[in-house]
Amino acid sequence: MQQPHGFSVGQSVELITGWYDGDIPRGAYTILRLLPNEGADREYRVRHQRDGQERVARESQLRPGLASPLG
Repeated sequence: MQQPHGFSVGQSVELITGWYDGDIPRGAYTILRLLPNEGADREYRVRHQRDGQERVARESQLRPGLASPLG
């Protein structure tokens, strides 16, 4: 049985980058989609809140972000 995703669409999260992640911008991202996968580490489509770039991130790379000041 698959584990449920720990984050939900629209939620603000922070992407934690590692040594080998190159120039991926840190900071606030928004969850756009929950992606299906067979692994234990859930995957998400996320968008950087400042530059608008989208990427796929694993749940282990994310932590809850601060609430948006716009509500």
